[in-house]
Amino acid sequence: MTDTTEAHDSDAGDSQTRRRFLTAATSAVGIGGVAGVAVPFLGSWNPSEKAKAAGAPVRADISKLEPGQMVVIEWRGKPVYVLRRTAEQIAGLPGLNDDLKDPQSASSAQPDYIAGEGRAINDEFLVIVGLCTHLGCAPKFRPEVGAADLGGDDWLGGFFCPCHGSKFDLAGRVYKGVPASANLEVPPYSFENDNVLVIGVDAEVV
Repeated sequence: MTDTTEAHDSDAGDSQTRRRFLTAATSAVGIGGVAGVAVPFLGSWNPSEKAKAAGAPVRADISKLEPGQMVVIEWRGKPVYVLRRTAEQIAGLPGLNDDLKDPQSASSAQPDYIAGEGRAINDEFLVIVGLCTHLGCAPKFRPEVGAADLGGDDWLGGFFCPCHGSKFDLAGRVYKGVPASANLEVPPYSFENDNVLVIGVDAEVV
């Protein structure tokens, strides 16, 4: 089941950017009884145009995000994917290392406080910029294990960019043999508390 919510914003200058990643926002699917959810903008947390232009941090309420669900939040004009991973999804990450170009993210963009296969402050919550590192398209959230079009039994869920076929795992790490050369970017972020995620403020300065 897909649940999408669009913010009411009449600024025509943002329309092109929004169209680019609305594709990703409408691609979540329910797998095994767990609904994948993508929301382009969380309206009540959406900053003003002036604040966005200044690169202001964005706060998002993640209290209702269930395991297996994803939301999409706008930050600096970019889509940021926030995925609450299940225990099974987290446990499967190390086993994919041999299939990935940069399993430890040695050459990928992420803050210094992000490390390991999970690429997260809290392994349960993945926070990544939803723009493919090949040409900047918006990868689709494809959490269904065993998807025939993505490798069958070898596919444990992740992100797929239909523009040129790049594939990323559930930590945003890029697979070998695809056009994208780097893992999906991890933006600076922190947790204000258990329910509020802050994108644009490093954990070390909170």
